[in-house]
Amino acid sequence: MRDRDLVRLHWPESCRSAFDTALALDDRLADVALGAAQPALAAIKLAWWRDQLAALDTQPPPPEPLLLRVVSDLMVAGVSGADCAALAEGWASVVEEQPDPEPRGAALFVLLGRLLGREAVAGGEAFSRADLARRSGDPAWLRKVPAPPAPRPVRPVTLLDALGRRDAARFWPPEPEATPGRSWTLIRHRLTGR
Repeated sequence: MRDRDLVRLHWPESCRSAFDTALALDDRLADVALGAAQPALAAIKLAWWRDQLAALDTQPPPPEPLLLRVVSDLMVAGVSGADCAALAEGWASVVEEQPDPEPRGAALFVLLGRLLGREAVAGGEAFSRADLARRSGDPAWLRKVPAPPAPRPVRPVTLLDALGRRDAARFWPPEPEATPGRSWTLIRHRLTGR
């Protein structure tokens, strides 16, 4: 079990498939960004994804299974191709010469917030930093990030930041995912916003 499986339990049942697709898109973009042999190659591949996702607002998707899922799960739920393209742009900022994980987290939170009918959800940087540290095995990504306000309706999204702040407050190596302590962090955040 992974942290995202615990977070998913806090989402409305009607939005869970879209939540899965949003994180599948984020995972695919992570593979492109972090799996390329050179940053320039990652940037080219991320630009392709950005363009394909943005085009979904005006054209039918090509026969790529994830793009088809984006249309059937995310766009039907009110997310635009431009919202998804912003996530690819966010990942591009991770592979630049001066990497910045904040735009990736912010774009993901906007996308997830739209699934809950919200115009914008503040945050994402704590999650993005902790996720990048786990994916890369490099604790240099971790940094304490202040918690933005988390009104009750957006807490299914901000749960991810709560876990990121937990990771930043602990020593390396990271604790395993989906532990009882991490589950408690999610419950506390869902109830109190902290």
